[in-house]
Amino acid sequence: MLAGLVTGHRRFELVEFPDPEPGPSVGVVAISRCGICGTDLHGFLGTDPYNPAICGHEWVGTVTAVGAGVGNVTEGDRVVLAAPPSCGACPECLAGRPAYCPVAFLGMVGRDRLAPKHGGFARSIAVDAARLVKVHAPITDDQAAVVEPAVVALHAVDRMLPRDGETVVVQGCGPIGLLTLQCAIARGASHVVAVEPAANRRALALQLGAAEALEPAEAKERFGRQGADLVYECAGVPATIQQAVDFARRGGRVDLVGLASGAATISPATWLVKEITVTAAIGHLHHEVAEVIDLIADGRVRTEPLHDRTVSLADLPAVIEQLADDPSSAIKVLVDPTA
Repeated sequence: MLAGLVTGHRRFELVEFPDPEPGPSVGVVAISRCGICGTDLHGFLGTDPYNPAICGHEWVGTVTAVGAGVGNVTEGDRVVLAAPPSCGACPECLAGRPAYCPVAFLGMVGRDRLAPKHGGFARSIAVDAARLVKVHAPITDDQAAVVEPAVVALHAVDRMLPRDGETVVVQGCGPIGLLTLQCAIARGASHVVAVEPAANRRALALQLGAAEALEPAEAKERFGRQGADLVYECAGVPATIQQAVDFARRGGRVDLVGLASGAATISPATWLVKEITVTAAIGHLHHEVAEVIDLIADGRVRTEPLHDRTVSLADLPAVIEQLADDPSSAIKVLVDPTA
């Protein structure tokens, strides 16, 4: 069986693996779709080794076998991958902070004892069955393959909820930004302004519910006069971290959602004078996945406009290189490993 992996700097290969088998606490899943994440592209462009367990982590499939001790899923269930539940026994859980359970976090980032040797760019995968969540609503495989980035967006919004009547900015309209925009509206945001340099992505933001869509220079002029109440920083670029604070009003709030590589230069005096409240969000929590499936099923989060095309496993190395060199060429590309 072939699995797509980042094997070095700007190197993506299809590597041969044995067909997965179920061990204790493990479920085997036949993958029908897997999304290409920005993290995969960062791994391709980076010089540090990229964890193979997360190379392709936005997937949906059908359980084909389960090992001893598995009770949450059974053969034939359609499932998506999630962070595992909190363990309930670590110091964080016992202190009433299950959201910071290290067992759940290590599972989510593919550093647990049951972490697979490859990710979802493959025909089949064996994973910790506790990480599998049933797709309980009638959504398509193409929609279900976007559950993982959508739950990342929902988690970020829930970390800093919009308040009634606020002007909310979503900075950066890639997949996470466009999903954050929709989750913010689902959580009650009434006036969301998208900030994005690419015209096609600004148009898509308006289609998905943004009240306005501005170029960064327009946003700088607009929010230099009267700052926004809440800024979701989804661009994941070092320079946009300070820019998010610049867009916020005095006493405003900033939520760091996009993962910026490298150090960022900030203006501490601006942060202090504005008395900015800053939070950050990474990943998601197990229970949030079911809610996102419901949001997609009832149309409050629309994934279809984000989906550009579906490619085969054989095409994947070339597509990864293309997206890494020109990220704005697509919003979300899915892989069909059965094609």
